[in-house]
Amino acid sequence: MTGEEGAAPRRGLSRRGLLGLAAGGGAAAVVLAGGGFALGAGQRQGAVADVVHPFFGVHQSGITTPVQEHLHFAAFDMMPRSDRDDLIELLKDWSYAASRMTAGLEVSATGAVGGPAEAPPDDTGEALGLPASALSITFGFGPTLFEDEGGDRYGIRDRRPPKLERLPAFLGDDLDPAQSGGDLCIQVCADDQQVAVHAIRNLSRIAFGRAKLRWSQLGFGKTSRTTADQQTPRNLFGFKDGTANILADDAAALDEHVWVAEEDGPTWLAGGSYLVARRIAMLIETWDRVQLGEQERIFGRDKREGAPLSGGTEQTAPKLAGLDAHSHVRLANPGSNGGTRILRRGFNYVGGNNSLGRLDAGLFFLAYQRDPAQFIDLQRRLSTDLLNEYIRHTGSGIWAIPAGAAEGGYVGQALFA
Repeated sequence: MTGEEGAAPRRGLSRRGLLGLAAGGGAAAVVLAGGGFALGAGQRQGAVADVVHPFFGVHQSGITTPVQEHLHFAAFDMMPRSDRDDLIELLKDWSYAASRMTAGLEVSATGAVGGPAEAPPDDTGEALGLPASALSITFGFGPTLFEDEGGDRYGIRDRRPPKLERLPAFLGDDLDPAQSGGDLCIQVCADDQQVAVHAIRNLSRIAFGRAKLRWSQLGFGKTSRTTADQQTPRNLFGFKDGTANILADDAAALDEHVWVAEEDGPTWLAGGSYLVARRIAMLIETWDRVQLGEQERIFGRDKREGAPLSGGTEQTAPKLAGLDAHSHVRLANPGSNGGTRILRRGFNYVGGNNSLGRLDAGLFFLAYQRDPAQFIDLQRRLSTDLLNEYIRHTGSGIWAIPAGAAEGGYVGQALFA
């Protein structure tokens, strides 16, 4: 097996991928255990239209794709004895399976109802009969994938993007190492939660023996928009979130703030981006006792309409001098940060309750940017945010997101050229 540009198109899962489907029941169970709420037909109301986001393309889907209603995010670590061929083969298998599932097909040609009766089916089957549901699958490479104290087992150490470094510590961090980092990440978004979970479950089975699940997160109720026709959604504090987000049709802003350019280096990452994920716990019970006027001052927006407190409607540019100097809107506004912008795809989450009987709930924040410094600078600026009294950052990670895969190729192929 090679990772050369001219590698033959993948026409099915590798033998190891098929063996993973047969042996990976335990991994699938672990993935499902990371959930925070049950699956049911009542949660599939958004899956009426069979929207398809093709896996192959110039950029990976799931970045500028219209934000879907559900998320299943998973981070993986490569197995200790894995080598370059294992990594390449896994990426090929994942790409093949992702190209089928995003089209509304089963994970392989033999699927859930084909193959011998004496062996487990290739596809777990819970998405049979469901449409593609706007499924998008996005893959990323973490800093640790390029690190190896014992050598350069994947042959990519010298191709690590210089900007792909672990994030620095921020004020308010209370990070759980078990819910942070990872050699690889997969962001799955869909308008049907069962379709999203099905994708991660089957990709985890395929990885069996080559990579293992490190942590995962379910999300619901998008908290940002990427198209002008989408209504601005609300976070669990009840405020509209992502009003000023970069939109998919703003090509100039995407080129300036989101897509890695050839001159940025390395060349294999051109057309890709950098993803920062943050699990932000919200102190719901404390927030719910805060007076409305104070809540609005903290955010800098009217709670019902989402208009800035300096006047106008939701889409009116805020007059920064008319807002509290430490309000969230004022500190996060590009006018306060030298024009810095990021593309965000956030989701609410609820994971039951903690040991104190309080809701384990918050925001799973996903930020795409051309340079990780954009997020770092913005997060440091938010160190005096009034909102910090009511939130805690409990999980974190950064990954390089390669450009889209060519038809018949695999994600990240240029890294191994």
